Amino acid sequence: MTFEEVRAAFPVLERFAYLNAGTFGPLPTPVADALAERQRLDLEQGRSGPPYFDAVLAAREGARTKLAAAMGVEPENVALTSSTTDGCNIVLAGLGLGAEDEIVTTDAEHFGLVGALGASAARIRVAAVGDRAGEEALATVLAAVGPRTRLIALSHVLWTTGNVIPVQALKEQTGLPLLVDGAQSVGAIPVDARPFDFYAASGQKWLCGPDATGALYVADPDSLRVMLPSYFSQQEYEPDGTYTPKTGAARFDSGWLAPAALAGLQAALDFHPEWRFERSAGMAARCRERLAERVELVTKPGQANLVTWRADGDPEEIALRAYEQGVVIRNLPRTDLLRASCGYWTSDEDLDRLLAVL
Repeated sequence: MTFEEVRAAFPVLERFAYLNAGTFGPLPTPVADALAERQRLDLEQGRSGPPYFDAVLAAREGARTKLAAAMGVEPENVALTSSTTDGCNIVLAGLGLGAEDEIVTTDAEHFGLVGALGASAARIRVAAVGDRAGEEALATVLAAVGPRTRLIALSHVLWTTGNVIPVQALKEQTGLPLLVDGAQSVGAIPVDARPFDFYAASGQKWLCGPDATGALYVADPDSLRVMLPSYFSQQEYEPDGTYTPKTGAARFDSGWLAPAALAGLQAALDFHPEWRFERSAGMAARCRERLAERVELVTKPGQANLVTWRADGDPEEIALRAYEQGVVIRNLPRTDLLRASCGYWTSDEDLDRLLAVL
């Protein structure tokens, strides 16, 4: 698949310089077609009967297998979720940490992780990473780890600054359980989740899949309690609520996912070209280089696909003005920051339009 063919598969790019996959990825035509076809089947053939449920179960396993490949892991270690947030809540609830335990995180996390941490009984220690990256960020997190630390929970790529946390080095140097928020990494950069205990991901961002889709990698499913059971958690159950969990991470599946969403997610995971990571990294570097002439950058060189800078004025107003001129970027709430997401579909003309509105 050529770059021109990729661009043609995203109709939104005919209208916008779409630079916000960090919130929602652009929807490619094959994904929209798969969604529509599955809904057409439901409309014409109904949502019941053995063929329907057999197809749904097969679609769940197909999506699980493709998500596992995107995360570099085995399907039996992947749970189907509705979001990264969902995955974080499954882990925090299952660990059952108490008031004597501590969790280390950073000051640059999304509420999808922070909310789950806040619901835990554990004490939360916040490492002031700020706009640090690489070894400097690693040292800051390590300094917050103490004898009561039972979990480190943080992002692979920070949604605010776009900087990358060296999560593998963090795991190697501490040996502690690690929950990685992969909302801004899976589909954006190469990911191998195997070294980690838990790795949560979204389907609707860099994977360009449908809304309310996601995945959770669990290295050792037997070590995590099922505290948010769904019908898909059990192999069999008794009237008193006791049940035999499914084998593997499927016991953590968060519930029913719409068949159309499963069809669209599989189409999204089949769509991405082999050269996606190299192209995305190159466009992010080019975006950063060009923005450096105009703005105060926050994202360090050589990070992932997000490029963040300090707004010269009200960031919400700037983002709105950009949208009105056909450029989709993100203002980050409660900050003075603006963010551009550069994907494998991003063109030099998209960057020209971004620079023109700033």
